[in-house]
Amino acid sequence: MAAATWSYRGDPEAEQPALLALRFRLYRSSDAATPRRRRRRILVSETERLSYVGNNFDSGVMKRTSLCRYFVGVLHKDSGQMEVYNAEIFNMQPLLSDNVIPDDAKDYQNKSFREKVDLCIEAFGTSKQKRALNSRRMNAVGNDVLNTAVTKAAASVIDAKGVTALIQDVAQDDVQNMSVFLPPCHEDADKPEHVYKFEDILSPAEFEALKGPAAAFINITPAEVTKKTEEKSHCSFVLEELKFLPADEKSRDHKARCLWFLDILIKFSFLKVIKKKHPMGPECPHIISRKLMKNFTSLTYNNGSVQNLISASVKTKIAAYVIALALHVNKFQVDLTILQNDMKLHESKMMDIAKAMRLKISKAKGLPGLENDQNHKLGTLSLPLPAQKTSGNQRKRKKMN
Repeated sequence: MAAATWSYRGDPEAEQPALLALRFRLYRSSDAATPRRRRRRILVSETERLSYVGNNFDSGVMKRTSLCRYFVGVLHKDSGQMEVYNAEIFNMQPLLSDNVIPDDAKDYQNKSFREKVDLCIEAFGTSKQKRALNSRRMNAVGNDVLNTAVTKAAASVIDAKGVTALIQDVAQDDVQNMSVFLPPCHEDADKPEHVYKFEDILSPAEFEALKGPAAAFINITPAEVTKKTEEKSHCSFVLEELKFLPADEKSRDHKARCLWFLDILIKFSFLKVIKKKHPMGPECPHIISRKLMKNFTSLTYNNGSVQNLISASVKTKIAAYVIALALHVNKFQVDLTILQNDMKLHESKMMDIAKAMRLKISKAKGLPGLENDQNHKLGTLSLPLPAQKTSGNQRKRKKMN
């Protein structure tokens, strides 16, 4: 076989035809006086279905270094000789109209990538791709029609019912949503202690399990209470109630167990993501740890695993159960401001929970040494229960309107 040779031919001749099925035309700039414009080229390609155009001077042209040159070689199969010509790279763009004007080209360049792909599918896509495109466009039209219908329906409801009635409906929904996080309320109770039954807060088995950890509270001395107050090892409500434990042994034991569980509930509310099986330590009975995890956390999926977390809604539930237990501890009247400070809640949030629990709210001076400069709010559970009141969200809506 003869050895292959090549010869450099420089730029191709203007009249030399292209050896491809496509029809090409090259347009050169006629401004020979300006060096930059002199090298401007426009390449046009035509097929039976579509035309393409590319140039070497628009802002969208790929940047090239002056230190790099391009060549194209044409090999003669019989002689084995290759002729090498100067070459230049053009990025050919399809022209989707026979009468394209500059504004059309600019409009095409301004289209999103998704729109350009859709145009290519219309021109070159398979039957399956075209069906998918038509289906997607029909769904988009359907969504627009649906949104328009929903807007008209909402407007007709507002016209028929009125803004005030709708606000009252939303406020009622707020009350119902809040009730999901409250302890079971027995509205037909004949005594305050039966409205929020103690058994709904702590089952007999759970109450029995508190005997061990609450023993430290039963025999606590005033000096120990003072020391715990200085160390802030427990919440303010618990520390204050420890000063007034009843002398009767059974009542004293009952109150000590309630205070220990109430303190654990408040501490538990400050956790975010529960990563330990016993988050409150080994001294917390297993049945109590299981109750906390089951009733006072929500499940979420993160990084491939299921996690227990304490969300804002769960913290609302904890606050409601804390109030209910505090009512049993303190003869169905509780200083809501102290609990609010212990749980680090906003006053409006605490008042919303108390009103949802059908408590009567009154003002009172704070206990000695506890936020004396703050107007304290007392919550009292008494019969008959007051009517449910709307939350603070309704007041905000009225101001906005």
